[in-house]
Amino acid sequence: MKRVLGIVAFCALLLTGCSSDAEKLLFESFEEKLVNEDYEGLYLLLSSESQQAITKEDFITRYTNIYSGIKASNIDLEMGEIDTENKVIPFSLTMNTVAGEVNRSDFELPFIKEDKELKVIWSESLIFPMMESGDKVRVSTQTANRGSILDRNGEALASDGTLVTVGIHPAIFDEENRDNKIKELANILDISEETITKKLAANSNPDYFVPIVDLLPDSPKLTLLENRRKEGILTQSKQGRIYKNDEAFGRLLGYIRPISEEELKADEEGIYTTASMVGKAGLEQVYETTLRGINGVEIYIERDGTKVETLALKEAQHGEDIKISIDSYLQTTVYQKMNGEKGSATAVDPTTGDILALVSSPSYNSNWFTTYMTKSEQQHREEIQFADEKNRFATLYSPGSTFKLITAATGLENGTLDPIEIKTINGREWQKDSSWGNYHIRRINAQTNVALKEAVKYSDNIYFGMNALEMGSEALIKGAEQFTIGTDLAIGYPIKQSQISNNGTLNRDILLADTGYGQGEIMVSTLNMALAYSALSNSGNIMAPTLILTDNHQPSVLKESVISTQNLSILQDAFSAVVEDSDGTGHLAKIDGIKLAGKTGTAEIKSSQGETGSENGWFIATDLDSSNVSIAMVVEDVQEGLGTLGVVSMVKEVLLDYLK
Repeated sequence: MKRVLGIVAFCALLLTGCSSDAEKLLFESFEEKLVNEDYEGLYLLLSSESQQAITKEDFITRYTNIYSGIKASNIDLEMGEIDTENKVIPFSLTMNTVAGEVNRSDFELPFIKEDKELKVIWSESLIFPMMESGDKVRVSTQTANRGSILDRNGEALASDGTLVTVGIHPAIFDEENRDNKIKELANILDISEETITKKLAANSNPDYFVPIVDLLPDSPKLTLLENRRKEGILTQSKQGRIYKNDEAFGRLLGYIRPISEEELKADEEGIYTTASMVGKAGLEQVYETTLRGINGVEIYIERDGTKVETLALKEAQHGEDIKISIDSYLQTTVYQKMNGEKGSATAVDPTTGDILALVSSPSYNSNWFTTYMTKSEQQHREEIQFADEKNRFATLYSPGSTFKLITAATGLENGTLDPIEIKTINGREWQKDSSWGNYHIRRINAQTNVALKEAVKYSDNIYFGMNALEMGSEALIKGAEQFTIGTDLAIGYPIKQSQISNNGTLNRDILLADTGYGQGEIMVSTLNMALAYSALSNSGNIMAPTLILTDNHQPSVLKESVISTQNLSILQDAFSAVVEDSDGTGHLAKIDGIKLAGKTGTAEIKSSQGETGSENGWFIATDLDSSNVSIAMVVEDVQEGLGTLGVVSMVKEVLLDYLK
């Protein structure tokens, strides 16, 4: 009897082992087909009753839609202990999705034996445990806000907001007066009639809303377009980017536009989608990774129109705001006074280094790129030959005579320039010796006896050429470096780095002498020169320029004591004479009650002496009493009528408005 019982027990053990192997094989087959997206093969594992409940096509479509919709990847299944009594294989599943990782340990794979094979008893719970027939898997996007760009006073220069779309309901619009309404719309919106007719022609359903243009919410055009639904003219709200409605800010702020195919391919982190808007120019582009928001995603089960369970959730990450040092009032004032002339202007606070204005003229309205450009605006851009496409505040210019401050300061600090020494200069041309051949330095003034103050006031090129030769190339190069020439200013915005010469040396006498009065090969930005003159208003120190304001930012000195105490008053006296004295080249900028130091400059752009080239006009001024602002402005092609005095007048008007 004991022997019989032993045999029975052995057989039962053998059968259990065989059964376990079959169940394991079933699970492994299920796993392999799910992981490899072989939904047709997965369907073949289903029991006959399960296959009667859902067709192969519906089964494949359901899995495909759900798994592709949630962007399932890296799917991994782990089998638990088999429940032979209830014929269930418990398992856990992990996968990566568009909303992050899904990790569930409550899956159950029920099975049944059919024709000596184990088959899966399938239901929606094998997609996700809580699912029932008729449930839907939804993917919801939580839109992240893009960070705002704020000026120094917290005013929004760029922010997310509500735009208004003007559109047409063709079925109603076409009922009567179609042509007249098209003409009226074209006139109000300042667009061509063809723009409207093309958009209407591209629409195939007369009951569809046909968008024509987007407008800012405070656009005066809206007053002529509201409450006209009965005529088929409609307005709808949409989210968009709104910029300060002022051309003065365009080149600085830039704009956002739809992401390109190339940019999308380069997005290894998978942050962007085909619908993403990204910075294409200006601060919007430079600070894209700071400003951009990363949309959140939720995957959830919906039953009868109601969310019943969240499967995965990735919270939206809103973009960060950036605050810049720009004074919006001053930025607008400078731009307006430049009156569309091609050029650049930069204003800084001498005592903090804060950049108060950073202007490129002409510029564009950033809202053109998030709403539309009117026909008049397009025509104007054509008339100025698209001059607004160049960012001039990031461009380098020859400084002309404005460089004489740096030559004078360097000579004083090195002891090679005696401010009261009188140089005797005869005529308006001079050369060191006959080795210069036909080349001469030329000046406009004709004074014979010239000391520093007169040389500055009358902008004597020969005097400064002589002094450059006396101090030598090494001293002038080091002096220029002290005034930020060749220094990476690192303001958080790409501005070309200035240079003393093309190769960094002044190894020829003519080049050295020319550099001394601001010609040669020296190239600077208006930021370089605004900083240089700020030393006159800040005890001889140049502060580190700041564009991006952070919570913990503290002003710091970039170049300390570039003008020593004993030389500061000498230079203040000389460069204030340019403005204060009636015969100074910048006297036009004199403002009663405000003491300014400054310098005019005319940079000749030509390949060789004797040629007729273009001229860029400069004026730089800094207020010595209050030390509120140092401003440098350059205007291109002043030989065409404006003249350098026109630039002086522009700066004066800015300072009158800002300081008074």
